[in-house]
Amino acid sequence: MSFTTGRSRWSDVWLAAAARGTTICGDFLAATALALALQGAGAGGPAVSGLLLAATLPLVVLAPLAGRLADRVDSRTLLVTVGLAQAAICTLLAVVAQPVLVVALVALLASGLAVTQPCLAALLPAMVRRADLPRANAISQTAVSLGALGGPVLAGLLVGQFGTRVPLLVDAATYLALVAAGLLLRTRRGGRRTAAAVPTAAGPSVAGLPTAGGTTEGWRLRLDPLMLVMVVSTAVVIAAIGGINVIEVFFIRETLKGSATTYGLVGAAWMAGMLPGGWLAARLARRLDDDGALVRGVLIALAGCSLMVLLAALVPTAGVLVPLWLVAGAANGLTNVFANLLIARRVPEAMHARSYASFGAAVQGGSMTGYLLGGALLTQVSPRPLIAGAGAAGLLVVLVFVPVVARAVRRPVREQSAGPGRDTTAGPVRPQSTGPECEETTGSEALRPGGTDAGLATPGRPAGP
Repeated sequence: MSFTTGRSRWSDVWLAAAARGTTICGDFLAATALALALQGAGAGGPAVSGLLLAATLPLVVLAPLAGRLADRVDSRTLLVTVGLAQAAICTLLAVVAQPVLVVALVALLASGLAVTQPCLAALLPAMVRRADLPRANAISQTAVSLGALGGPVLAGLLVGQFGTRVPLLVDAATYLALVAAGLLLRTRRGGRRTAAAVPTAAGPSVAGLPTAGGTTEGWRLRLDPLMLVMVVSTAVVIAAIGGINVIEVFFIRETLKGSATTYGLVGAAWMAGMLPGGWLAARLARRLDDDGALVRGVLIALAGCSLMVLLAALVPTAGVLVPLWLVAGAANGLTNVFANLLIARRVPEAMHARSYASFGAAVQGGSMTGYLLGGALLTQVSPRPLIAGAGAAGLLVVLVFVPVVARAVRRPVREQSAGPGRDTTAGPVRPQSTGPECEETTGSEALRPGGTDAGLATPGRPAGP
């Protein structure tokens, strides 16, 4: 980790949050519009599943390359270049009609997200002091939630009035917010800036982990039991409940006879719940200097999401889903903030973007599994029992991981490289600083099934992280 050694740059935090919220709104708008268009055209579960997979697969496949790119290339260059490219892709998406071209363009759009998501996530810890990171994460989570909250509602309204073209053009315009953020942010990382922040051989270790030869290249996820169990448990739970993104549109529109507007409002309820969830997580995290407590918090929040999905199978009308999705969204907000904090605390700064990208890839991989299962099962089983099965499976996975988390908390971190006198326990991380303060300093959702805020873990429908 590498936090700023001077005052926290709250203007940068708010600017980055505004850019993320704006683009998230456009992406959720486009994703909801495309899902409604497919359902309205008579397409079945496999078609919706295919669209979601096109928006998710690049985030998984390109994660190693995209993470390294975000760590090694100047963040301003990446945000401006990729933002302009994504705006052009969305413009093309608004004018093409062939399904194959639509899927290809959605995949290209997701390829850009694979780069910008870890880039923005890794910038956040560089903007603030360590003690301020929970609040900064809550601000970012709030922006994401507000953007995702407005997207489905606008889609439900605009699709009924104008079809899919207008929502997609709006999405294209929102990517200009990334360009503006890239130009205006004082905090930058990547390239020489990140290299300058790497500790020397005599410098501090990260999360009690010795570094390889004075660099951070020796850090490995598999050797950190707390990080490993957090990533795996989150990915497996999302695989269990991720199919609801495919099933939900048919459950609301056909089983519960809800309108397109109702579908948008129900989707917005989940995001509305993330608002208080993120701020609650920030308050709790200020009292937690124990990384094991953060991992337990992630597991409890995952159980809350799964329970709400299980209860959703019992509702008589679509409107009853709203309070359930509010609670699930609050749990989602807790998950996002706790997971982001754990990564920022335990991962070397020079590998922040790669770690966020890897976590996002694990989450999106779980989502893809859920999409495939949901799309395939919809051809054989009605939506209501599928919703119940997804929630029950999520709870079962959480129960399985309870003893695994308990063992991980007690287990010492395996040594990353030879380093006499180093502490290799998995205990709490103490404040450190690795690099001078300057105007442009270095340093660094989803659980709505199908997206991350790592964001990641943003969690949200995958066409918008």
